[in-house]
Amino acid sequence: MKGKYIFIIGLVLALALAGPIGCTSGSTDGLELPTELRVNIGGQQEGIWVNGHGEVNAAPDIAILQLGISAQRASVAEAQAEAATAMEKVMNALKKGGVASKDIQTQYFSIQQVTRWDQDKQYEIIIGYRVSNTVAAKIREIDKTGSIIDTVAEAGGDLTRVDNITFSIDDPSAYREEARDKAVADAKNKAEQIAKLTGVKLGKPTYISESIAYPVYPPRFTLPEAAAPAPTTPISPGEMTIRLDIQIVYAILE
Repeated sequence: MKGKYIFIIGLVLALALAGPIGCTSGSTDGLELPTELRVNIGGQQEGIWVNGHGEVNAAPDIAILQLGISAQRASVAEAQAEAATAMEKVMNALKKGGVASKDIQTQYFSIQQVTRWDQDKQYEIIIGYRVSNTVAAKIREIDKTGSIIDTVAEAGGDLTRVDNITFSIDDPSAYREEARDKAVADAKNKAEQIAKLTGVKLGKPTYISESIAYPVYPPRFTLPEAAAPAPTTPISPGEMTIRLDIQIVYAILE
């Protein structure tokens, strides 16, 4: 008897390892054998996958001005002193134009050797030193951007460097919410259409992923009329587009 039960247990284990292929219902001495092996693989691969897109156009309300001073002299002390004097004038000009101290941040400072290749000696020789100091200024009164650039250029003189201007939105949350509403509605419409075309019933979302494209555009410069006396540097902020994409997976109801 003992050998018979050992044989039955071994047979059950063999059938379980072999899987349901070719298995039929039956019994061996009262022990029920598996008749079917059901594998249910869930996860995000199931359902209707859709992408929704939303866009909102908005006018920028701040300008980010990157500017600074670059001075070159025979010695480090001379270059640094000249750069420091010019930069102090530039900072005062920014504050006079209405830029708060908290909105001015140093971005870059360097002291570098300036060299040239000596053809006779066949090596580089030092001809001076260059001191560069760059700041980023956030201009909240965007209409003053052109006049602030003019004031800064006058204060820093020939040492002034304006590297870049970009426009942005200080608090874009309201625009993002509007873009999100549009993106979700777009995704839902697509999912409903797919469900209708394929003859299935749409369930609730099981997966949601969001990505935001928030570009910062450079300004558009326009040339002043030649006859205008001492014109202010004209800068046009234009309009920017806030884009938001969302991916949603909807369950399929049976």
